[in-house]
Amino acid sequence: MDDPVTTIKMLLLLMSLRVILRLKRRQVKRKRLWVKPWLLRRDRQGAYSNLCRELQSEDLQSFHNFARVVPNQFKHLLQLVTPIIQRQNTNFRESISPGERLMITLRFLATGESFRSLHYAFRIGCSTLSELIPETCRAIYQVLKEKHLKCPTTADEWIKVSEGFQTTAKFPNCLGALDGKHIRIKPPPQCGAQFFNYKHFNSIVMMALVDSNYRFLYVDVGCNGRVSDGGVFRGTTLQESLEQRTANIPQSTPLPGTDIPMPFFVVADEAFPLKPYLMKPFARRGLSREQRVFNYRLSRARRIVENTFGIFANRFRVFLTTINLQPNVVEDIVLASCALHNYLRDECVDAYMCEIPDQDGQETWRQDPTMPQAALPRSTNASNEAKLNRERLMEYFNSEAGAVPWQWDRI
Repeated sequence: MDDPVTTIKMLLLLMSLRVILRLKRRQVKRKRLWVKPWLLRRDRQGAYSNLCRELQSEDLQSFHNFARVVPNQFKHLLQLVTPIIQRQNTNFRESISPGERLMITLRFLATGESFRSLHYAFRIGCSTLSELIPETCRAIYQVLKEKHLKCPTTADEWIKVSEGFQTTAKFPNCLGALDGKHIRIKPPPQCGAQFFNYKHFNSIVMMALVDSNYRFLYVDVGCNGRVSDGGVFRGTTLQESLEQRTANIPQSTPLPGTDIPMPFFVVADEAFPLKPYLMKPFARRGLSREQRVFNYRLSRARRIVENTFGIFANRFRVFLTTINLQPNVVEDIVLASCALHNYLRDECVDAYMCEIPDQDGQETWRQDPTMPQAALPRSTNASNEAKLNRERLMEYFNSEAGAVPWQWDRI
């Protein structure tokens, strides 16, 4: 039988060894680096300190392709957002400069690169990027929304929008083209099929009203992709203001060349309800010649919102990817990108646009593949007033006063 004293000594020895091992482990952890050495060389060898400045001084076209803005626009944006995104230096390290924050955000919007990829290019940690980019997006939206992303609020402003559609699309009394765009996202954990849409991927919906100059007049984003476009529209402040007539919409005016009074309205596709303030095409089955003409003429006005989405997504290619961020962060990214789209559209029209449709009906835009349509509502409860307005507009487009020469070849 073992000696009790010896047993106690052995137990004490084992406990001592455990304590020593724990202390050594703690010492090893304490020796880990707070910041990796190659990240500390960001000021000398990072993409912003080297590549961006070289492009700015040597190759303006490549700088524009890299950041989607020219140097003068970058400087202007930087002046606007600096008071919001600037941070204080500490005794431990210097803060990331506002210029670097803005450039990283613009590069993310332009490419949709992962935070890991930007981490290596700009020598900034992924966790820092996950906070930096949303903060800068919110700042961009904040400084640009009042001037470049403002919905018309007076009758004169709405009439100016209508005149643009009459000039560009030969569609009178139109206050804008309305449609929804699905923004691909990686769904949050345990959300089930909440964000799964009819196109068979997860998304949130951006509902947008655009003018004839391919600018966003109104943007609502955040509704889950499972909801139809008509359902999303019913939950927006735009629908509420149009329904309750609080948007300062102009009074009905005669159609050009006639004395037929016609209210002002928004154009949309089949997924939306027919309302006195919302014009949609006739159902596709059993169409008469006159109805086909009307649908074609309406599609010429409505395609502007589709082309706007195309320009938007190809300039900010983050929307051609699946965004692996929380839905509320994606909302900030969408709003900032819409504000930037309008800002660039206002500042440099020719450089920002890719192709311009001809005025004689010969469209030069690329032909996108046909996308599946959302399930249409079984009953839209279209009022008699809305139906009568559509019939009058159809008659006008088939009359001598409202017809255009090329419409007969398009139906």
